[in-house]
Amino acid sequence: MELHLSQEPEADALLSKSPFALLVGMVLDQQVPLEWAFASPLELQRRLGKALDPKRIAQMDPEALASAFSSRPALHRYPGSMATRVQELAKLVVERYRAKPEEIWNGATSGDELFRRVKELPGFGEQKAKIFVALLGKQLGVRPVGWESVSSPFSDPGTFRSVADITDVESLNNVRAFKQAMKAANKAKASPDKAGKPAKKANGSTKKVTTRRARAASAPTR
Repeated sequence: MELHLSQEPEADALLSKSPFALLVGMVLDQQVPLEWAFASPLELQRRLGKALDPKRIAQMDPEALASAFSSRPALHRYPGSMATRVQELAKLVVERYRAKPEEIWNGATSGDELFRRVKELPGFGEQKAKIFVALLGKQLGVRPVGWESVSSPFSDPGTFRSVADITDVESLNNVRAFKQAMKAANKAKASPDKAGKPAKKANGSTKKVTTRRARAASAPTR
């Protein structure tokens, strides 16, 4: 199946045919727009002048790889740390899966095993591992027994929670709207308005806390 994660035909074609490029895109999908993250494997391949091969990247001089990531325009907001993470990913794929990243999922006999294997990859926390398992199941037909339960709620049908649900521009916009709504809800929950609440001093007395929001609310209107 043709992936449409970067919304750039050539970049998406690479993601669709190169399992390692797809893993690199997943690693980079953090603190940057997802289109940027998933377009970067193609740009990295262009800068290196050869196909994205995990064995080659694992053996590269770390500074040379970091330079490829940092050259303008940088491939990520944090190019140095992401270059290191991608090289760590390449080394694991070489050492554990014979430089064949597709064996990570092709060799998994259950959803639990697939999730464990993905979560062990550098740059994949629990949530990202769930999203990737959901992507494999929803779009690439990788569906060992139990894949839905280990990747829930991202495996839920008819949702727009993550890259697992992006198949075109409309679904991309739906996923972005969902993420923005979740971010706003989490921010509101984590940062309740404390304007006007007294804060205790060390000697037991109280001092009124005045926030920027409170000052703005009390300012005269024109």
